[in-house]
Amino acid sequence: MIAKLRAIIFYIGYVITGILYGALALPLMLLPYSFRSGFLVSWNRFCLLWLKICCGIGIEIKGNKAALERPCVILANHQSSWETLFLQAHFNPVATILKQELLNIPFFGWGLRALRSIPIDRGNPREALKKVRREGVSRLEDGISVLVFPEGTRKKPGELGNFARSGADIAIAANVPIVAVSHNAGVAWAPHQLAKQAGIVTITISDMISTEDRNSKELTQEVRNWIEQHSV
Repeated sequence: MIAKLRAIIFYIGYVITGILYGALALPLMLLPYSFRSGFLVSWNRFCLLWLKICCGIGIEIKGNKAALERPCVILANHQSSWETLFLQAHFNPVATILKQELLNIPFFGWGLRALRSIPIDRGNPREALKKVRREGVSRLEDGISVLVFPEGTRKKPGELGNFARSGADIAIAANVPIVAVSHNAGVAWAPHQLAKQAGIVTITISDMISTEDRNSKELTQEVRNWIEQHSV
């Protein structure tokens, strides 16, 4: 009961500040991307801090962020909403590949548009892949990293789904490296559950993975193996 009450308090702050930031995203669209992305991801950082205060969820980061080249393609496993908040702030500036429907959510979707997220239309997979690759390369050319959840949907802790090759395709086409990310966020923030589990989310970040003279199938499998080996 206490855990649910703490989660409700968290979500009150999450929603109220989300509406505020989402409303500000519209006029911020008129300003340079570097400014608006820095401002908008401060909401992500607030949410992570608020989550720690309300629900007792901390973070342990393994990996040298300072050694990473920019921009790059980030491939991460997907367990909850937590990693979307963390990775967008940690790797900012970054454009996330996500479901097109998310952009239509009032306030929240406005913020995603302002951050130049890349929507994917699952109703037309062939055209969607072409568009994602084209827009992904464009973001990288503009100096913005690209975040991909290659499983396509959330999995339970300890499970790892099949990885789509789109992230590796983008990295190869843009001639940028890949960074693999493994985490156990689903233990603390389980999907479809109100209560949060107090504890530490461990997130492990790989060194740069070169895409030079590599193919997307080989790269995708290497990243999947790395994430599986570093799962907590």
